[in-house]
Amino acid sequence: MPDLPPELQSWFDQNKWSPFPFQKEVWQSYQSGKSGLLHAPTGFGKTLSVWLGPVLDTLSRTSEPEHCEVLWLTPLRALANDTLQSLKAPLTHLTGNFSVEARTGDSSNYQKQKLRKRFPYCLVTTPESLSLLFTHEDTREKLSQLKCVIVDEWHELLGTKRGVQTELCLTRLRHWFPDLRTWALSATLGDLKESTRPLMGTDDFAVVSADLEKKIEIKTLIPEEIERFPWSGHLGIRLLKQVSKRLNSARTTLVFTNTRSQSEIWFQELTRSKPRWAKEGLLALHHGSLDREERNRVEEGLKDGSLRVVVCTSSLDLGVDFSPVDQVIQIGSPKGIARMTQRAGRAGHRPGQTSRIYCVPTNALELIEFTAIRDAWERREIETRSPLSKPLDVLVQHLVTLIIGEPATPDDLKKEIFSSATYQNLTEEEWLWAIEFITNGGALSRYPQYQKAVYNEERKLTVENKKTILLHRMSIGTITATSSVPIKFASGKHLGSMDESFITRLKPGQHFTFAGKRLELLRFRNQAATVKVAKANGRGAIATWNGTKMPLSTELSHAVARRLLLPPDTPEMAAVSPILDLQRKWSALPGDRELLIEYTRTREGEHLFIYPFAGRLVHEGLGALAAFRLCRRFGEDITVSQNDYGFCLTSQGRIDLDEALIRDVLSTADLLPDLLECLNTAEMARRQFREIARVAGLIVPEMPGRRSATRDLQVSSNLLFEVFTRYDPDNLLLEQSRQEILERQLELTRLKTTLLALEERPCLLRETPSLTPMAFPLWADRLTAILPAGDANDRLERMLLKLQSKAPPPPEVNPSILT
Repeated sequence: MPDLPPELQSWFDQNKWSPFPFQKEVWQSYQSGKSGLLHAPTGFGKTLSVWLGPVLDTLSRTSEPEHCEVLWLTPLRALANDTLQSLKAPLTHLTGNFSVEARTGDSSNYQKQKLRKRFPYCLVTTPESLSLLFTHEDTREKLSQLKCVIVDEWHELLGTKRGVQTELCLTRLRHWFPDLRTWALSATLGDLKESTRPLMGTDDFAVVSADLEKKIEIKTLIPEEIERFPWSGHLGIRLLKQVSKRLNSARTTLVFTNTRSQSEIWFQELTRSKPRWAKEGLLALHHGSLDREERNRVEEGLKDGSLRVVVCTSSLDLGVDFSPVDQVIQIGSPKGIARMTQRAGRAGHRPGQTSRIYCVPTNALELIEFTAIRDAWERREIETRSPLSKPLDVLVQHLVTLIIGEPATPDDLKKEIFSSATYQNLTEEEWLWAIEFITNGGALSRYPQYQKAVYNEERKLTVENKKTILLHRMSIGTITATSSVPIKFASGKHLGSMDESFITRLKPGQHFTFAGKRLELLRFRNQAATVKVAKANGRGAIATWNGTKMPLSTELSHAVARRLLLPPDTPEMAAVSPILDLQRKWSALPGDRELLIEYTRTREGEHLFIYPFAGRLVHEGLGALAAFRLCRRFGEDITVSQNDYGFCLTSQGRIDLDEALIRDVLSTADLLPDLLECLNTAEMARRQFREIARVAGLIVPEMPGRRSATRDLQVSSNLLFEVFTRYDPDNLLLEQSRQEILERQLELTRLKTTLLALEERPCLLRETPSLTPMAFPLWADRLTAILPAGDANDRLERMLLKLQSKAPPPPEVNPSILT
């Protein structure tokens, strides 16, 4: 590898930096023409490592680059501005026009028009914006000198349709430029080689893993009192005083929550707890539904150190370098090892610095999860993500994108698509269906708007209708969030957006909390909500967004199960030991060596509590399957509730259990047909089809200046679903919607793996006279689902008093272990 140019060496010296060995290895690999993955801890200079490879290569050839030579793909638009600054920093010390610009959905129209004329040396963009470039006929010429594509935060794209979209874009670029080099960046990947293969299009690539240990301290704010019968969300805000005290000890703190609603709640509570900070503008809120200008303001405040506390969601998980942040607080379990360490890395974002994260349990059992995450991190057990297998909605969208920019024959397109890892196993039947779909629309062939592609005089596929091209460009992408409504003041100032399903439940005059403010709805008209700041005291409804709870990852599930069977040798486990001691006394501790099944009677009926420790989504499928099979045998109606540790089956009638019956109920025999029969998969597939229809281009996007209500989109997708079901039952998009429900909502592969593992475990049956500490959360979740809030709370309180009266006094805990 050549030495650094004097200008860059001087820059390194000014900053008192010396290149790490892994950085030199990346530069050497790039100089030798290799593609690869750089896997390194957060804050150790990954950006500089891959960026200087192309820059040094360009300097060795010319000092004045005249064309675009580097594409930098970022998974989040919010990262683009920060990435620009990071890439420009070393260039200021070089001669030559090493220009770097960004082109994302947040770019101004002026900037987009400027970039249409000429690309910079490095273009920072997103998968969606890169796809959009392929619809322009001059893109190949503008990128004719392209040497490298760098994909930042690859772990965020892997296993998603956006990841497939990225892979297809790279396949097109490699089709144009066979010598193109590709580099990926990540700090939290499991199987490095397998995780990166889809992006590279080959097995011949370098894997550079930094042999550096990132110091992460995972600590917990432990409640002074812990009830021995915990349930979800009961604890959280009770720790506000400890959280507030912890904030005083840091210069700048990020407070991560798992949902936008939770972030709104915590921001309000911290505002009341820190009125002086709130008055001085030292507190801020950041999540994806807030207006872009407000998010930019918060990000700048983090960079310059003018903010003391920012309450945020995953919107600040990635990449952005906020050096002043010296502390992170996590509200509730993040349900994954990689997510916890990623968030922890937002603090101490420099080589050699320790990243500290303080965890706040929202229920007592999360203390176990925090300990298990620390265990797993010390063993370097990180979650792996599996690539998707040939999603056809992404394929048909991409085919239309390609032929708008460059007409092509089906054979040429086939050769290109089949060279990608995701579609290398595409069958001939599926390929012909995809071509038929974009040309005739399948069962929709009588409607011209679905006949997008036509053959020109050269027998190449192209798109000629200008309206079709416009609508396709507007709908490029795979993000299909629920319809949102803009929220604005009467002055026209925008606050952000929220789910239509929430705002339509409010009447004019009602109060609600959004963007950290208590607002009054003035009117909801033309799919926009006008508000004003509410004057009366009170909290008002907290804005909510549709979404699902994050399930416990497989790796963390195993870590929790292992930790339950170990001595209470950490502060968290010492604090939760009274719960576990009572669980052991009344039943047994669940784990991954035996399958614990508890039988309990309450006034609601008979309950079976089963603890596979496989995560909420798997337990949802297992519970439905077990209930269906028991109902088929006994003829009794059975209801199901589930959490990350297990599921509960409740029946009004008698269920006689033995191990043989349990083995039969939890068998893999006839798994798929029984699941399809016991679940309303037809309705679930109908809802999933709406997302697929959007990606595939079947649902027309909103035209500029017009907004379609969510119900209009539902009508469109439901109508299409009915047409395909009736007249084209073999339509492959219908089959895809069924498969996505099984894999994404029920995690079929993980469910089957769990059942196979349970077959190897001995069953441990326990009949308990009362609800155990592990059973109580499942019983409570069921109660809150079937009763009005007031009635459910009354029943919960009565049950708690009853259980506490039966439980012996908790044993004394050695106070030294709690410090």
